[in-house]
Amino acid sequence: MPVDPLAPDVAPVAPTASSRRLASVPAQPGVAKPDPILVVDGVTRTFGGLKAVDVAHLEVARGLITSVIGPNGAGKTTLFNLLTGFDTADSGTWTLDGVALHGKHPHSVARAGMVRTFQLTKALSKMTVIDNLLLGAANQKGEGMISALLPFLWRDQEREVVERADKLLDRFRLGHMRNEYAGTLSGGQRKLLEMARALMVEPRVILLDEPMAGVNPALVQSLLGHVTALRDEGMTVIFIEHDMDVVMGISDWVVCLAQGAVIAEGLPQAVGSDPKVIDAYLGSHAADDFGGTP
Repeated sequence: MPVDPLAPDVAPVAPTASSRRLASVPAQPGVAKPDPILVVDGVTRTFGGLKAVDVAHLEVARGLITSVIGPNGAGKTTLFNLLTGFDTADSGTWTLDGVALHGKHPHSVARAGMVRTFQLTKALSKMTVIDNLLLGAANQKGEGMISALLPFLWRDQEREVVERADKLLDRFRLGHMRNEYAGTLSGGQRKLLEMARALMVEPRVILLDEPMAGVNPALVQSLLGHVTALRDEGMTVIFIEHDMDVVMGISDWVVCLAQGAVIAEGLPQAVGSDPKVIDAYLGSHAADDFGGTP
């Protein structure tokens, strides 16, 4: 029988009740989804003569885990940068629940309900863990120059923010590091801290850029549990991942990029066996090398 080189080493988990609504959606690039929360149209980004992103149309279904896969240099992180305001698109539009986000700065995108983490974590190493989280809380009354001098305006809110931060630290098992400098955390703990800080914004959509990269294997299962918990709580998760075991294990939908464009999307098993995806990862003769055309 043909060998699928992208097949995971472990069996995928059973589909969730929410993901079953995608079962009848055709596996083709740019396909419409039921109840999309994020819609991307005609987004391009060119560096010199290289078109890093060229996404004609992409919809992300609400409340599910969508994985973005593709070989190195496919444009995955650049797409994340564009959608969250950390880079500027040459053309195109995208909306979150119908609200246009193109051209907005990262803080405006975050306030609209979409946040992201980074492959290389951005923890403020010379601040404590709890202070890193407190920075993520939006619309704090004490941030104004005048209001900062009037504690009665913000004291109650600050107490609530600290309580929420402590609950997140406990949830991500970082409570014992509360007052330590973020620079003392391990790589995996920094990933957890960044995820917790993103949740301080109380987003509707969270974009995770290779959350498992460089993480001690002992923490991988913990991170996976946190990602699926976000979905189970109703949040929309979009994440970049190279580990196909992870992708097949927790994804509701998979999008594959190559040379900046969406070349395939569908349910995990369909995308994992798509010849275009295998070709993108392993080259045009991959199917023959692995025992025939999948």
